[in-house]
Amino acid sequence: MDHADHVRLLRDGVPTEPGVWADLGSGTGAFTLALADLLGPGATIYSVDRDADALRRQERAMQARFPTTTLHLLVADFTRPLPLPQLDGIVMANSLHFVRDKEPVLRLIRSYLRPGGRLLLVEYDTDHGNRWVPYPLSYDTWEFLAARAGFTATRLLAVHPSRYFHRIYSAASERGEDSARPS
Repeated sequence: MDHADHVRLLRDGVPTEPGVWADLGSGTGAFTLALADLLGPGATIYSVDRDADALRRQERAMQARFPTTTLHLLVADFTRPLPLPQLDGIVMANSLHFVRDKEPVLRLIRSYLRPGGRLLLVEYDTDHGNRWVPYPLSYDTWEFLAARAGFTATRLLAVHPSRYFHRIYSAASERGEDSARPS
């Protein structure tokens, strides 16, 4: 896949106005760059990964290609609480498949989103992993899991062929309203 493919996978889930977004498990930033391209000048992106070297490479690429995007790098594990502001959106591209128990992590991630904020997921469309992609989730599984974790309006955005697991999909889900707590 190249930059155009990354952009195509995210395009229908990203608004045209800049905002404050995060890329969780961003690696060297292929999807961070696509997000910056789609959000345009003035966007702010928090890029989170456990690999500091990957984030440094990403920072150089962002400065060269999208110098008007504000990039905040966080060397951290997205499965633990993060010091993030309320976000307009979050991208998780090929990162959730490393998490076995996804629902608690998704509830944490949902808490970072402002009401109506979006989670864009890019994932292999299978429920059977291997040692490199241990816990992927098909789109059908994502629809079910997203609803359990408090997301609404889940929709398939795009698919792309994959030589490893037939295809990759992207999906958008919105932060659902918090249910009223009994008094």
